Amino acid sequence: MIAAIFAAEAAFWVFLVAGLAARYLARQERLSSWLLRCVPLVDVVLVALVAVDLARGAEPTQAHALAAVYLGFTVAFGHATISWADARFRYWFNRGPKPDKPAKGSRAEVLALWREWLRVLLASAIACALLLVMLAIDGSIVPGSAAEASQHPYWSMMSVLGIVTAIWFLAGPAFAGRGRVETDATR
Repeated sequence: MIAAIFAAEAAFWVFLVAGLAARYLARQERLSSWLLRCVPLVDVVLVALVAVDLARGAEPTQAHALAAVYLGFTVAFGHATISWADARFRYWFNRGPKPDKPAKGSRAEVLALWREWLRVLLASAIACALLLVMLAIDGSIVPGSAAEASQHPYWSMMSVLGIVTAIWFLAGPAFAGRGRVETDATR
C-alpha cells in the first residue's frame, strides 16, 4: 500500500508537469487539458486500491490511513497546487506576469494564511470522513480509551490530523492579526 501511495504522488506530479509542459512548451491545449484531467483520477485509483485491499481481508494499517489522508489533502490542495504551478509555468515559459506573493504582514498575506488553514481543515475533515467509513466497513468499534485509540491505525491517524490542524492554525493565522491595508506608498 505504501508503494501505491508513492506511485500516486509521483503520478500526480507527472500528470501535472506533463499537462503544463503540453500547454506552454508544446502549445497543445487539448492534450494539456486531457493530462490535467488525469490528475484527480490518480486519487480515484488509489482509493480503489485501498478498497480492494481491504475487501480482500487486509488488516487495517497506517498505510490505509495514510491513503485517506493523501486523498483529503489532494482534494483540498489539488486545485490550488495546479493553479500555483500553472502561474509559474506561464511566467517561465510563456512570458506571463510574475506570480505575486502577498507582502509580509499585509491583509492579503493574512487572508492567504486563513485560506491555507481552511484547506488544511477541509483536508482533515475529508480524511477523517474516509477513515470513519473505513472503520464502519471494517466493523471496528469506538475505542474505550485514548490508549486503545492510539493502537488502531485509523483512530490514531484522526488524532494526528487533529494535532496537525491545531498546530497549522497556531503557526499560521492564529497570531497573524488582521494585516495592514496596503496603499500605493507602502508597495
